[in-house]
Parts: sequence; C-alpha cells; structure tokens
Amino acid sequence: MFYSATTPPKFFTLILLSALSVASLNFFVTSLSNMAEEFQTDYAVVNLAIAGYAGMTAVLLLIIGPLSDRLGRRPIIIAGLIIFILASMGCLLAEDISTFLFFRLLQGAIVSGSVLSNAVVRDMLPAREAASKLGYLAMAWAVAPMLGPMLGGVLDELFGWRASFIVFFGLGVVLLSLCWIDLGETNKNPSETFAKQFKDYPELFRSRRFWGYALCMAFSAGAFYAFLGGVPLVAKTVFGMSATSLGFYIGTITAGFLLGSFLSGRFARYYQLTTMMIMGRIVACVGLVLGLGLFLTGVVHVFSLFGACMFVGIGNGLTMPSSSAGAMSVRPRLAGSASGLSGALTVGGGAVMASITGILVTEQNGIYPLLGTMLFSSLMGLIAALYVLWVDRSEEA
Repeated sequence: MFYSATTPPKFFTLILLSALSVASLNFFVTSLSNMAEEFQTDYAVVNLAIAGYAGMTAVLLLIIGPLSDRLGRRPIIIAGLIIFILASMGCLLAEDISTFLFFRLLQGAIVSGSVLSNAVVRDMLPAREAASKLGYLAMAWAVAPMLGPMLGGVLDELFGWRASFIVFFGLGVVLLSLCWIDLGETNKNPSETFAKQFKDYPELFRSRRFWGYALCMAFSAGAFYAFLGGVPLVAKTVFGMSATSLGFYIGTITAGFLLGSFLSGRFARYYQLTTMMIMGRIVACVGLVLGLGLFLTGVVHVFSLFGACMFVGIGNGLTMPSSSAGAMSVRPRLAGSASGLSGALTVGGGAVMASITGILVTEQNGIYPLLGTMLFSSLMGLIAALYVLWVDRSEEA
C-alpha cells in the first residue's frame, strides 16, 4: 500500500517536506518562557523541547538512513509523518511537562522528511548538480524557520502556545496526503539485506573525506542551534523583547540562510564543493567577530547581535548544501546512510551546542557566551572544510 505513487516526486513536495521538518524545531521557540510558567518548571527543563528534540532526531537519523537504503525512501517518510501527526496531538493535550516532552521527542520522526529529501535529490542527480538543487531546497530550510517563530509568536500572544501544535497537526495531515499521491520511490538499488547494508556501513566511517564533510555541516549548524539555545533569554533580559518581536528578529539569521542558499543554488554547479564550504565559513566567522567587537566597544544594540547572526545564516546557506552533497557523494550507493549519519552528527552536535549555550548564558552575561559559542562552532566548521581541501589535494598529489 505504500507504493501507489510510481514517479519521482515534484520538487515542490520535497520543499514542503523539508520546510515542515525544519520548522518543527523552532516554531514555538518564542513560547518557551510562557511554557515554563504554565508548567511551573525551570527554563532549562522546557529548553529540552529544543535540545532534547535535537538529540532524539540525531538518534533517529542513525536508523532512518540505513532503513531508507534497504526499504526505500517513500515508506520511511510516510511512517515519519504518521508518527509526527500523532505526537503533535499528544503535545497539544499534555497537562504536565513530562508528558509534553515525551510527545515532543516523538515529533522528531518528522526529520525523515528533510534528510531523505536530500537523499531523493542525490538519487536523481550527480554531486555538483545535487549541490545546486540542494541550495534551492535549503531555501525552504530558511523560509520555514524564519516565518515559523514569527507565526508562533503571534499565535502564542493570541491563543497561547498550544496553538502551535494545532498547526503542526494540520500541516502533518496535509503533507501526508500530498506525499501519498506524489512521492514515488527513487531508491532504485536498495540493499539486498539488512546484514549487507550494515556490512557496507563502515565504509563511511573509514572515509576521511566523509568525516570532513559531515563535521563541517555539523559545526556550521551548531552555531544556529547555539543561537536558538541562548537567544530567547538574551532577548528578554538584555533587550526586553516580546515574543512577537523575538520571532521577527530570529528571522534575521534564517533570512541570511535564505540568501546564502540562493547563492549556492546559483553558483554551486560552477565551483568545487570545498570552495563553497570555505567561503561560507569565512563569512560566518567574520560576522561574529564584528558582533563581538561591537559589544566589547560598548555598542549594545539589537542589530549588533542579530546583524552578526545574519552573517552566520549567509555562511550556513553557502556551506551546507555543498557539504551535504559531498557527504552523500563519497559512497553514492549509501546516499541514505550518509545523509542519515551526517544528519545525526548535525542535530546531535546541535543538541550539544544548544545545551552548552543554555548553561552558559545567564541574565548577567548573556551576550558574550552566546556569540562566543557561535564563533567557536563556526571556526570548527572552517577547520573541517579546510581538512577536506587538504584531503583532496593530498590524494591528487
């Protein structure tokens, strides 16, 4: 029954899958303080709705990738959407923080939408063309989290935080229907058995180039997760922002990602993957250094923070499509596994960065730990990109 659609999906379907997968991370981030008050718990506990969710998706990605190489992309995506719909209803009806966090973690099943959309693109296209197409697909990764917190903030002020999960439920149902009729299978060479699939898996672990691509992607995204983990408290204590205003300013980093992704879509097919990755890392690091410099010289302004973070968005938009395409191109027949493993590293590392930021950021020192953690993660991404370049040149020599 899972195989009613027989043709590859329209690109629009992949865009919507990626958008919902990414939006589910931060759609209600502006509501965290209000949720802490309603559930009568600490902000750090409620923040697990972001950090814990990222950790759960990291675990799921280790399973989703190999499963899609064995069973196909379509059934895994369909199953993920069904679980997401049920979990959204559970979050909506939760009366205590433990119940809410349980269903919130189950929502992580939607991550199959974004990571397997990447694998679908790689199934159909060679590396550079896939990087270009992923650049345009990544624009959905930008628009969704840019508009999501804005809409989530408005819904919170008008109807309360639970309204966000009504939206999740409705979008899940709509997208499940669309995928059912449009998402045909693209994995034309599935593994013969699970044993053979996992026997081939260590090939990725032995590839230096794969680790370079994957770690570049993980540390690049880590700066964004650090931003999400610390900016709600900084915005409230330093700038006195409302939930709606915070939702708007959170959009600045994703607006930058939108621009960077557009540039990737235009230019990735003409330049080496490592060139795009290094350019993106330099842009992110320069922006954060400028932001820290402004605060150190006494320029405490909202644009000193969010302007610097916009550079991170641009840099990530330039870096991540190429690093993702590179990771899946090391062993093309293991594209799903590579996408899952690199995705697990990305969200797992993101969970760590979000948690670290949540611990380090306080009402007294919020700005510097936030920007410092983001800069550290961006620099590590630059080192990983340079490592891939070194591997390429050493093997050519």
